Amino acid sequence: MNQISPIDFLLNRQSNPNLTAPAPNKDELSTILQAAMSVPDHGAIMPFQITVVDEQAREKLSEIYVNSAVIRAEDEVKLAKVKKMPYRSPMMLIVSTQYQQHPKVPKQEQLITAGCAVHVMQMACVALGYNGMWRTGDMAYCDVVKQGLNINPEEDIVGFLYIGTESKSLPDKNRKSFEQVTQYLS
Repeated sequence: MNQISPIDFLLNRQSNPNLTAPAPNKDELSTILQAAMSVPDHGAIMPFQITVVDEQAREKLSEIYVNSAVIRAEDEVKLAKVKKMPYRSPMMLIVSTQYQQHPKVPKQEQLITAGCAVHVMQMACVALGYNGMWRTGDMAYCDVVKQGLNINPEEDIVGFLYIGTESKSLPDKNRKSFEQVTQYLS
């Protein structure tokens, strides 16, 4: 990766769904996972879990997705689509909540912390020369998928972070102005 300033790195972040091998190696993956430990976490309760899906585990995830689609009586087109989804990249990190009872940390703050973990891991991927695509969709809200991933039904899947090497560059994203979402209290 070309050396850019930290602020330019943040301002120019862009997801890319065009991902191929190689995926991060074991040491790089450890760095990416460690980055999630730096997220804002009121109460230091770490209310999330990360499931690593490497190249060998994609087939198992595909079976979980297909099983979910069969139970929901999806048509053949949807079955074919969900079967291929884990193969969009050579690696995936699935982040789910692990809500904790805490008198000062409501559930929504814990959900935000889990979301921050996805974001910082995606940024770590880019910093290491990879890219990622944060997705959700039907599978994130399916109890059959949660069961297959050993995630309790009362937890939330916050995101599927697809990770790999960009196979195709994208044009720079047209960014909206912060002025559309900013107000000043006076």
